[in-house]
Amino acid sequence: MDITCYRDTELLRESNQIPAASYNLAKTLVARSSTGVVFLPIRSMQYLAILDATEFVFIDGERKSLIDIAWQHFSPQDRASLDDPVAYEAVYYYSHSKSLMPRLQSEFHKVLVAAASKEKAATPAKVLKFEIKR
Repeated sequence: MDITCYRDTELLRESNQIPAASYNLAKTLVARSSTGVVFLPIRSMQYLAILDATEFVFIDGERKSLIDIAWQHFSPQDRASLDDPVAYEAVYYYSHSKSLMPRLQSEFHKVLVAAASKEKAATPAKVLKFEIKR
C-alpha cells in the first residue's frame, strides 16, 4: 500500500514518553513487516497510524493525507530496562492535536495489542524432543 503524506507547518514540539509495552509492540510489528512500514487504523478516533523504524505519524480520516501528529526521535537507549517508558518528541501540526494525545496513546496501545494478536508466525511451531541421559 502506498500513501503520500504531507506535513503542514510545525506548531509545537514537546518531549513525551510512550509506555514500554506500546513501544516494544510497535517496534516488533515494524520489524516483522516485509516492507518495514505498518498501517494501523485507529477506528475509535478515525485516525490512521503509520509506523516505520524512525517515526510514527497519525493522520486524521477527514484530512486523509495531512499528518496531524508525528512521534519522532525515540530514545530507547536511555532507558534502564525494557519495562521503562521510551522518550520521544511529539510534533503537532494542528492546534487541536495536543488535546488528542492522552486518548491517542491509550487507543494506540489497544490497536497495537489487537494487531499483534492477529499476526501469524512466519514459520510453523515445532516441538523439539530432547533425550534425557541418565
